[in-house]
Amino acid sequence: MKKLVSLMLVLCMMVSVLAVATAEDKIIINLTRCTFNLATPDSEQVKKVEDAINAYLAENGKNYEIRLTDIGSGEYTDKANLALANNEINLLWTASWEAVIGTNDLVPKNAVYDITDLLPGTALYGSMAEGQWEATKYNGRNYFVPVYKDNVEGYDVMFRKDLVDKFGWDITSITKLADLEPMLADAAGEGLKYPFLTQKTAMFYRWYIGSFDFFTADANTNFFAVDRKTGEVVDTILTPEYAEFCKLMGDWAEKGYISEDEANKVTTDTTTQSKDWAISWWTDIPVNAEANSRYGQEVVMQPIAPRYAHSTSALGSCYCITANSTEEQAKAAIDFLGLLYTDATLADIYTFGIEGEDFEYTQAEGQTIKHVTQHSDKYNHSMWESANATIVTPLDNEPDNKADLYDAFNGSAETSVAAGFRFDKTPVEAAYTACSALFEQYGFQLENGAIAPDAVDAYIEQYQAELDAAGYQEVLAEFQNQFNTWKAQ
Repeated sequence: MKKLVSLMLVLCMMVSVLAVATAEDKIIINLTRCTFNLATPDSEQVKKVEDAINAYLAENGKNYEIRLTDIGSGEYTDKANLALANNEINLLWTASWEAVIGTNDLVPKNAVYDITDLLPGTALYGSMAEGQWEATKYNGRNYFVPVYKDNVEGYDVMFRKDLVDKFGWDITSITKLADLEPMLADAAGEGLKYPFLTQKTAMFYRWYIGSFDFFTADANTNFFAVDRKTGEVVDTILTPEYAEFCKLMGDWAEKGYISEDEANKVTTDTTTQSKDWAISWWTDIPVNAEANSRYGQEVVMQPIAPRYAHSTSALGSCYCITANSTEEQAKAAIDFLGLLYTDATLADIYTFGIEGEDFEYTQAEGQTIKHVTQHSDKYNHSMWESANATIVTPLDNEPDNKADLYDAFNGSAETSVAAGFRFDKTPVEAAYTACSALFEQYGFQLENGAIAPDAVDAYIEQYQAELDAAGYQEVLAEFQNQFNTWKAQ
């Protein structure tokens, strides 16, 4: 009996040790992502989602686990940057337009893992067209995994539908910003606080994408661009288009169409969910009805800027594996993303959370497939910052053929004159940074109506003088040199 008891104890210890060893043998991937739909993520719910993801990975025989960190958009850049510095991240969500940890920041800092040789033959590589991988290369190498979404760029004017119906606005007549004037007058007469809501965003970079390729993908440096007509790098601050736009914004502010809250950055990311505005902007996507759920009210769009495929359009939402990761972790991260981009069950958990708690599957009359209804204030993400648009289940206000619409949308855009060009700011980084810092003082104010129209020319002249003093001409020359070299290849 004693021998039997001893044997059983030994066997129990062996099973216990084996279980611990199995857990310890799992490769850990620390994944950090931004939360846009909630001001503050609920850490307990995020842990539930993490557990659900890892349970699904285990069911599929994966030898790795995810450690999921959600950070609200208001503090994402600072917290993610600190975590990167402390080597606490293996898989990071980022974008070409993000500050500090954006795609153009990470490559020069050697902060991202070169995955070029790890991609071929994987489920991840096969999850999207080869052109997506080519479009997102830096110096001929792959460092980023684009979220397959609306990977071209164009812009719409967005209207509250109840106001369109009330005033009988013909939004199809809008071909340029100035055409909005009568509608803005109606909105101001209604007593709305924000007839024209800029969403505290400098919009020259977006509204004038049809005239210029702003290849830095950074509103703070929108004074470098390729003129689409001439194919040359130009100083946009000195163009007629820039003066025209800034004077229009100044005029609208004087008429009460643009609130001083915009220039003072008082408006918030949730202002669009209120009834305080009439007209704003929207990044054109294949299913614009997504805005209805995002803003909690029905809105309608009118395209006003053409769509382009360019150097950063496919990097408007992406992932990167951090340079501090081991090869084992890098391969596991690629395998995870491959499953995330091809498996609807995993994609839905990662995007929407826990079924029954954060969302429900629904199928309304006339729908041929199931859809998702989100109802959580604890975990809430959107497809565009999560996974493959053709895999994530459509929302209840999206069409059954959403996947086809995305493929058609991406395939119908014009290819930009500077597509494939990426600027290396290393030789002039100090001057580039100094110029960028001036944007908040001058460019942001000009583009949000803070400068009266009759003062715009003088203010632009002062802006340019400050830029030149900061080394602008040196940076412009470097841009022109690199772009001309690239064109000659």
